[in-house]
Amino acid sequence: MSWFENLFLTAGVAHSVLLVALVIAIGLYLSRIKICGVSIGVTWILFVGIVFGHFGLVLDPTTSHFVKEFGLILFIYSIGIQVGPGFFESFKSGGITLNGLAAAIVLLAGVTCYAIQAITGEDFYAMIGVLYGAVTNTPGLGAAQQTFSDLSNGVSNPSFASGYAVAYPLGVVGIIGSIVVFRYIFGVNLEEENKKQQKENQSTEPVAAVTFEAQNSGIYNKTVSDIQRIVGRKTIITRIQHVNNNDIELVNDNTIVEKGDKLFVVLAPEEIPYFEAIIGKKIEGMETNEWDKMDKNTLVCERIVVTNSEINGVALGKLALRTKYNVHISRVKRAGVDLMADPGLVLQMGDRLTIVGEAAHVKEVQQKVGDSVKKLEEPNLMAIFLGIALGVLLGSVPIFLPGMSVPVKLGLAGGPLIVSILVSKFGTKFKLVTYTTSSANLLMRQIGITMFLAAVGIGAGDGFVDTVLNGGYWWVLYGFIITVVPILIVGLIGHFYFKVSYFSLSGMISGALTDPPALAYSNSICANDQASVAYSTVYPLSMFLRVISAQILVLIAF
Repeated sequence: MSWFENLFLTAGVAHSVLLVALVIAIGLYLSRIKICGVSIGVTWILFVGIVFGHFGLVLDPTTSHFVKEFGLILFIYSIGIQVGPGFFESFKSGGITLNGLAAAIVLLAGVTCYAIQAITGEDFYAMIGVLYGAVTNTPGLGAAQQTFSDLSNGVSNPSFASGYAVAYPLGVVGIIGSIVVFRYIFGVNLEEENKKQQKENQSTEPVAAVTFEAQNSGIYNKTVSDIQRIVGRKTIITRIQHVNNNDIELVNDNTIVEKGDKLFVVLAPEEIPYFEAIIGKKIEGMETNEWDKMDKNTLVCERIVVTNSEINGVALGKLALRTKYNVHISRVKRAGVDLMADPGLVLQMGDRLTIVGEAAHVKEVQQKVGDSVKKLEEPNLMAIFLGIALGVLLGSVPIFLPGMSVPVKLGLAGGPLIVSILVSKFGTKFKLVTYTTSSANLLMRQIGITMFLAAVGIGAGDGFVDTVLNGGYWWVLYGFIITVVPILIVGLIGHFYFKVSYFSLSGMISGALTDPPALAYSNSICANDQASVAYSTVYPLSMFLRVISAQILVLIAF
């Protein structure tokens, strides 16, 4: 049985893979456990790792560091790719408020740590470690250690790591626990909240398909082109039903509109009253399917998917589909949101086009844009790994700030997150195919977070019990206070004063404490991307502030 003992006790590739795999498998099995109807999910992996580490089943430092950081990069990058298309729009709908609340959590955590150290007289460097364990921020811990090393000519201080390891597990629990507590304080019913958010998302979609009846004498006998100029807004008139014969046809610039004609128009919801004033009253109940039923000609309305990589990054107007094929593109659905089919809209892989035209012409357009769902299932690994490489480069760039003796960095989490958001939003301009299926994105995310938690748990397990028994239990308490107090204060203000929804609040808290397990829990209860969007909205600023505050605290303590 010596081979079996060597496999567990002798460092090597097989040993490392075996430990990480076992910790993840056991942790995921235990994640089914619920206490009072609540499960901490994948966080169980962290605690299983601590048990393994406590009994001497550890990884060598180099392997542990790689597994932890690469896992975190995969998790963060997949989040950025998912929420990137809606990231910049999020600033128009509360992003500044969310970042202000996140900054307040960071500030309060630092103040709470400083106050506890001043009252108790604990070792300041150990308390800095406790702070970053309590807020589960490894880059901040690394920044503190690096700053101390630079100030002391290369000397390291183990107090940072000890405080971090002791406070980290309860920090994770405290963050998730606070989110759960808010659920009961606010009286949130998850099913009803998800339905409410779904309705709000539908009501705020930027596109509506509406039927109008021509009743304004100012537009009688004018062409569609004339009417578009009169309206002067972003609208698309796709079909017309003539009052004299009830025939339905596709419009072109020269189509004449007469009194009583019905127009099928795609426009922004807020433009409906303006369009009514120019054209005539809105006809209730005539949606797309009603037009399809009335159509006695050869017109069909289909949704086709962009899967031709040559179309990726091309503006809709440059395809000239209306001129070449006599079809209309009325809407483009991207990431679940309907967009106006404006000529300047740049198409991306995975976009779904609502197209109206004769069946033969629609089929020709299908062949041009691809419309092969099977092709979307092929992962675009080149864009993923190129983005990760650029993210690591960005995270490693030193940023020199006035008054700081050492530069700060975004780190191996902040850099990839920012790049993934930018790539998913603007990658098409460089012909990058950034589309990833939901299942592929989820797989990459889950692999990343499980690797990260396994490595952190195994690394924290060695000496964990001894540290706790030799006075470290106070650090556990201090860390829990540092975790919970800022969250409770800012969370209550955010919900009751700023009216932030529960899902956005949970995502903001997860991002402010840069805590992937908390985000994983938030996503498990949220049926949409609201928590992930809030997380990504506040994460870059929160990470930057965590790193800066770490260096400031070390400078104060030195």
